[in-house]
Amino acid sequence: MANIVEEIKRPINEEMKLFEQKFYESMQSKVPLLDKVTRFIVTTKGKQMRPMFVFLCAKLIGDVNEKTYRGASMIELIHTATLVHDDVVDESFKRRNFFSINALWKNKIAVLVGDYLLSKSVLLSTDHKDYDLLGVISRTIREMSEGELLQLEKARKLDITEDVYYEIIRQKTATLIAACCEIGVLSNNADEVLAKKMMDFGTYTGMAFQIKDDLFDYLSSNVIGKPVGIDIKEQKMTLPLIYTLKTANEKDRKYYFNTIKRYNNDQKRVKELIEFVKSSGGMDYAIKTMKDFQQKAKDILNEFPDSEPKKSLHLMLDYVIERKF
Repeated sequence: MANIVEEIKRPINEEMKLFEQKFYESMQSKVPLLDKVTRFIVTTKGKQMRPMFVFLCAKLIGDVNEKTYRGASMIELIHTATLVHDDVVDESFKRRNFFSINALWKNKIAVLVGDYLLSKSVLLSTDHKDYDLLGVISRTIREMSEGELLQLEKARKLDITEDVYYEIIRQKTATLIAACCEIGVLSNNADEVLAKKMMDFGTYTGMAFQIKDDLFDYLSSNVIGKPVGIDIKEQKMTLPLIYTLKTANEKDRKYYFNTIKRYNNDQKRVKELIEFVKSSGGMDYAIKTMKDFQQKAKDILNEFPDSEPKKSLHLMLDYVIERKF
């Protein structure tokens, strides 16, 4: 998998190296504590898939310029802020095998650092009068917040339908990848039609990405470090489960709904539910849906002439659904 990521990066290798420096500069502050935390964030960064989307989409129609770098930094600032806030909400003390910000500096500092990063993403656009990019990131922040709250509201009643599930993952996950792709082409002065097309490309990619994440919950061989069945234990209604309950007979539906509601910490009952999801076609249905979203994204990409960035974006789409973590 590491080789695929290197292959994807090939047309934007130099840009990604320069981006790391620019991203760190975009976080700097006059407050020593903030600088200490942001230095830690930079040293514990992930694969930086989202900036890669920005650069590849920019190169799909032109060259990478200063506005592209600013756009990529805005996206990464938002992404980092949401991870910091998520760890506080989830009371999680580890992130990518490192201690999380809230584990090292406590919740209050983590929340304020997240707020600071969000404000820097907005300032980066207003300071350079990138008002088109500001529109995109403002919408993205709003949608991500709405998606989280919608999920929390529905989780209480466990009444998530397939349509509601799609809306939650579109807002929570896909909207940020959509913003990457839209910002990439906007940095090269794309018109509204092209910007919307790339936004759709990012949305379909993000939907496939999240469904893949949800499938890991049912794979005993998953290597993402997430215990099997954790979504069920946390009463998260994901696509394999929603489909299974929708198509089950009344007796099975009641029994397994009861497992999620009252016996979600009973290892035997959770394992039984996982097996039921697999045997009832829940996994197959989710895999088919994931591949449908991937194909919709590929159809948009195929409208562009062949190029190295296009090839990398195709590889990215394959990576999204074939990754093991």
